[in-house]
Amino acid sequence: MSTTATARGAGPTTSHRLTADERRAEIVEAAVRAFASGGLTGTSTEEIARLAGVSQPYLFRLFGTKRELFLAAIARAFDRIADTFDAAARQPAPEAPAGVDPVLLSIGHAYGELLADQSLLRLQLHAFAACDDPEVRVFVRRRFSDLVGQVASLSGTSADALRSFFAEGMLLNVAAAMELSEADVAWQRMCEGGPG
Repeated sequence: MSTTATARGAGPTTSHRLTADERRAEIVEAAVRAFASGGLTGTSTEEIARLAGVSQPYLFRLFGTKRELFLAAIARAFDRIADTFDAAARQPAPEAPAGVDPVLLSIGHAYGELLADQSLLRLQLHAFAACDDPEVRVFVRRRFSDLVGQVASLSGTSADALRSFFAEGMLLNVAAAMELSEADVAWQRMCEGGPG
């Protein structure tokens, strides 16, 4: 029986040829990591091909352009967030204080945990930054709108509460990107009664 190293370098295994869909998924995961670091303009397809363990021509056979691959990576990030929100909504937070929607609280906690994935976080920020490209802007706008609609549907919350929820989420994105601790946040000190 012949053996080969797996695509992830996990050691010898029975030879298994990946389907185009499996290879495509691996390339998208490599693209998420690469684009999270360099964004659309600062990431080379050579780097993505190297991370995925494929040739650059093969990468372009599966994804016609670098932008198409970037959009696939963004879609993967939004899908992950949407799946996390769905799972969280099925387990509303039992400790929600009066006046706080338990579904929103559960989704918020789950999102906070997602932010520990720096690749996911930074790819989101690069997606927003790349919105000077009209095709990227339309795609990101649609996916973000879908996410807002999903949370509205899952929680049944008011438009004001929904707006506050997403505003807090964006604030969490920025704080997580800068790796701020609660002790670093000026408004925390101001809320406690002093300017710092």
